[in-house]
Amino acid sequence: MNPLHIFNTFSTWVVPCLILSALLYAYFRGVRVFETFVEGAKEGFGMSVRLIPFLVGMMVAIGLFRDSGALELLISVFTPVLRFTGIPVEVLPLAFMRPLSGSGALAIAAEMMNTHGADSLLGRMAATMQGSTDTTLYVLTVYFGAVGIQKPRHALAAGLLGDIAGLLAAIFICQLVFK
Repeated sequence: MNPLHIFNTFSTWVVPCLILSALLYAYFRGVRVFETFVEGAKEGFGMSVRLIPFLVGMMVAIGLFRDSGALELLISVFTPVLRFTGIPVEVLPLAFMRPLSGSGALAIAAEMMNTHGADSLLGRMAATMQGSTDTTLYVLTVYFGAVGIQKPRHALAAGLLGDIAGLLAAIFICQLVFK
């Protein structure tokens, strides 16, 4: 039997088996599974309602950032530095958008892949950057807002430094491997 076929079959069934295992474990431990699920869904709905103001605020800020021309201004400021270091300028919009918005960054990455090809160096950089960074500002806004954290201390700096490290590593590794 083909090992790839075995792996594909296993990966298809692993999540349903994990869910079934959790349900069976809960049932045999005496947990009222359906009632617990409904209670959790109720709490999730309440949490969603509390998050709406934070989400709206974040979406307005992202829209203002993109529509005001601030993104283009930042790109024009950083272009000479990128050309000097050999980093493709085309990845800059993705680098700026990724910490702000996952959907905005995905749209930029998809546009890069449509323009340059998914197997191009820029397409691979975009995919690697998407996977090696996070939507830091979105995460801080939504999750910290949801639990009422007022002073995030060093979370923003640590998150943005992690994003910068992920972006630079993605660019360096893609240039090393795919160039």
